[in-house]
Amino acid sequence: MSATIRDVMNTRVIALKRSADFKEIVSVLRQHGVSACPVVNDASQVIGVVSEADLLFKEADPNTPCGSIRMRWKLSEESKANAVTAGHLMTSPAVTIQPDTPVAVAAKVMQDRRIKRLPVVTDDGTLIGIVSRADILSVYERPDADILDEVRTVIMAGEFGLDPGNFGVTVTSGIVTITGMVDDQCTALDLVARIRHTEGVVAVRDRLTFGEVSSQTGPSGRRQQAAAASW
Repeated sequence: MSATIRDVMNTRVIALKRSADFKEIVSVLRQHGVSACPVVNDASQVIGVVSEADLLFKEADPNTPCGSIRMRWKLSEESKANAVTAGHLMTSPAVTIQPDTPVAVAAKVMQDRRIKRLPVVTDDGTLIGIVSRADILSVYERPDADILDEVRTVIMAGEFGLDPGNFGVTVTSGIVTITGMVDDQCTALDLVARIRHTEGVVAVRDRLTFGEVSSQTGPSGRRQQAAAASW
């Protein structure tokens, strides 16, 4: 299972036109309990995002110059402190995401760009939804039984060719605990890493052991198997 933005996004989007005035923006944000809204043109294409942070320039901007220069800058039509419409207040271009993007990719974008929500758009930039941090985290509501089935059937048996019956696997609150023996450390590492990136997995408790074949031969001339090591 690999959730995409389409699986978690909200299709009921509150958007603003470029011409929306300051008070209208404030009312929309407060009424709907959101901290930001996409701004769209007449074709419903996203052209920017206006947020509470943008509006706060009205109250205080620590970066404005001092003295007469400050006054001239503050009174200019180009400054956000003097802006009165979404078109002037918004941050543009907007950071957007497409519906078929994996949730994990969206999470990294949010983290890297330090943003709380992403407008979801089609190839031509048309707004079709929005995804928030809470929406991204919803993948962790996946039932433990579903995770266990994927780990045993899809990953262990299907991808690694292992017999799930030779392993102990449990999932509790998204935490996977796996015990058993694999042939070598590389396989063990790959298996744990793959499970860790399974949708809904919070953590992996690795209790695997592995046995490696020694290059040395015993008295009988046979190659000896090293004792299993835990890691």
